[in-house]
Amino acid sequence: MGTPGEGLGRCSHALIRGVPESLASGEGAGAGLPALDLAKAQREHGVLGGKLRQRLGLQLLELPPEESLPLGPLLGDTAVIQGDTALITRPWSPARRPEVDGVRKALQDLGLRIVEMGDENATLDGTDVLFTGREFFVGLSKWTNHRGAEIVADTFRDFAVSTVPVSSPSHLRGLCGMGGPRTVVAGSSEAAQKAVRAMAVLTDHPYASLTLPDDAAADCLFLRPGLPGVPPFLLHRGGGDLPNSQEVREGSSSTTATNQRKGSQAFLVGGRRGNVSGSMGGATLSWLEEGPGCGLRILLPSPHFISSLQALQKLSDVTLVPVSCSELEKAGAGLSSLCLVLSTRPHS
Repeated sequence: MGTPGEGLGRCSHALIRGVPESLASGEGAGAGLPALDLAKAQREHGVLGGKLRQRLGLQLLELPPEESLPLGPLLGDTAVIQGDTALITRPWSPARRPEVDGVRKALQDLGLRIVEMGDENATLDGTDVLFTGREFFVGLSKWTNHRGAEIVADTFRDFAVSTVPVSSPSHLRGLCGMGGPRTVVAGSSEAAQKAVRAMAVLTDHPYASLTLPDDAAADCLFLRPGLPGVPPFLLHRGGGDLPNSQEVREGSSSTTATNQRKGSQAFLVGGRRGNVSGSMGGATLSWLEEGPGCGLRILLPSPHFISSLQALQKLSDVTLVPVSCSELEKAGAGLSSLCLVLSTRPHS
């Protein structure tokens, strides 16, 4: 059986797709989105590929850019992968559905079992799906409906699948991610916290929950390439992408008081009652005995505001790898949408 959650982040390969010129031409960005600097977006994408290949040691496969697929680089929306199975999604936008063709072929060539979504009433974006190593949470959003979530459950029958309402324009993965096999990281926005509370009600497993000032910081990737003697990696947004972290670096006093309150939400660990106190890294630990957040709360020391990057540094046994995608974000991209990671090695 192995240890619960041990499959989270196991990977040997990463799949990305190049940035086409049409992404900056207005064909792909959509109405109301800011203009995109194509050269900067391509540089960000190149750095991401370099870190996946050189820093994490993954075998990198890069699909060529296709001008007819301006949002093609967001290939994380096109498949949900667990073990040797890849569910090819049915994106909400009809214009994006041809994006799955090249991804399907690449995953087939790597030997994965391909499952198709044949129901025309189903919609599913891959970045609405969060796998914790123990179960799946599927965000019900503008892009993903109940029928799409049902197909996730039908495909991955060895795992519980629960649906989480997403009350923001974001995908679920734009609000929360996994900082480790037992740690959910989430932004501090009302939508992110609402999603985490829903997950806490639905799960039978104990998770720590780390709240970050920036929602974008929660869109991270916990990866275990299996390199000998190397701890897991956490691929995360760099400080330049995170407004609240930028404010700390610049010493802005106008936002510090507000962000202190956000930072004080730090951790919640469900599933235990009792009395205990102590400290860790300058933070105060106490068990909550009542209310919906019953569990372990880590209160950050006042008056210091903790940035998203400082909060991530409290995660143990991971190597942090920062990546910027601030320009690609203008087209709706986050880290979880810019790559697909998978393992072709048997899990021990």
